[in-house]
Amino acid sequence: MDQSKEKFAQLQELIDSHKNLPGALMPVLQGAQGIFGCVSEDVQKVIAEGLGVTLAEVYGVATFYAQFSLHPKGKYLISVCLGTACYVKGSQSVLDKLAEVLEIPVGGTTPDGKFTLEATRCLGACGLAPVMMINGEVYGRLTPDAIPGIIEKYRAKD
Repeated sequence: MDQSKEKFAQLQELIDSHKNLPGALMPVLQGAQGIFGCVSEDVQKVIAEGLGVTLAEVYGVATFYAQFSLHPKGKYLISVCLGTACYVKGSQSVLDKLAEVLEIPVGGTTPDGKFTLEATRCLGACGLAPVMMINGEVYGRLTPDAIPGIIEKYRAKD
């Protein structure tokens, strides 16, 4: 609980330093994301109250921009490309296999907080389609059969 209090104290300092500046909401949300790893409802409420804006305004900005997450992400962020080249070459079946192996839906995080699974549009590696990234490490020419081994590699790290 002390860590949480410390984080909310950091957030309050951030809010205080931006309180009377025009356009304060974006930098405060970015700072909050850095402090907490997401902008949960509790964090949004503190920001709204501290900046004197509505919770709806904070929520609207937080959900409009892809850089913000309303829920904590896992230690390993898995992004599967569903862009045209990857999709045509079977990325949906790779994504489905990941959801099965991790036992979470797309957009979800495993209960242990290790993995978050996301679908994305293009990872810029079309020549390696289908492609996924795990914390920036690119895996190309994937098949569903390769998924259990890749995930096991990350499970074994901890």
